[in-house]
Amino acid sequence: MSVLTIAHRAGNDLGRLAGALEGGVDAVEADVRWCPHPSGGRLEVRHTKTMGPLPWLWDRWYLEPAAAPRLLLPDLLDALPEGLGVMLDLKGTNAVGPAVAELLDRRPPSRPVLVCTRHWPGLDPFFDTPRARPLLSAKGRAELARLRRRLRRGPVPYGVSLHQSLLTPSVVRELRDQVELVLAWPVPDQARADRVLAAGANGIVSTSPAVLARVRAAARE
Repeated sequence: MSVLTIAHRAGNDLGRLAGALEGGVDAVEADVRWCPHPSGGRLEVRHTKTMGPLPWLWDRWYLEPAAAPRLLLPDLLDALPEGLGVMLDLKGTNAVGPAVAELLDRRPPSRPVLVCTRHWPGLDPFFDTPRARPLLSAKGRAELARLRRRLRRGPVPYGVSLHQSLLTPSVVRELRDQVELVLAWPVPDQARADRVLAAGANGIVSTSPAVLARVRAAARE
């Protein structure tokens, strides 16, 4: 079975792109936020969040100065090595989706782009363009129940991106009957990779180069 391999958050740092390509992954994931700016707003690539008026960005376990240089989505797309795909995880308000869609229309990428988010209205602009493949994301059981209802109502996305704890064989069978790609995230170790692949998932997102390499090697056998 062919399995799509994606390096978790590797697209948030330009220095990691070459290593991801050398590691043989299919794509890197990048977190994208729309941010107000004197120029009218811009698309920033980062997982960190702002702290209101405080001059810091934060994530679960660290702070960084808000004044530090920030990676912009156009610069990431320009820096992607030939042969390396990208999955854009849309964060924050629904304004980010239309802004990303407008950028992709203005600067068509050389390869299809995956776009995912837990804020599904942000994906609406991507159902009518060949330049991006939308994935509905879900983290908990309540979101999975809503996702099932959403798939029945349509329109049908290219795929779904689910927290690895939700993927049982019966859930994957149901979803694979409706979408092309069932992606598991995050997959931190080989035991969980084996479990979600045995359940039938055909894509994984992992921070572990070793896990991604083993999955790719097994898919080629």
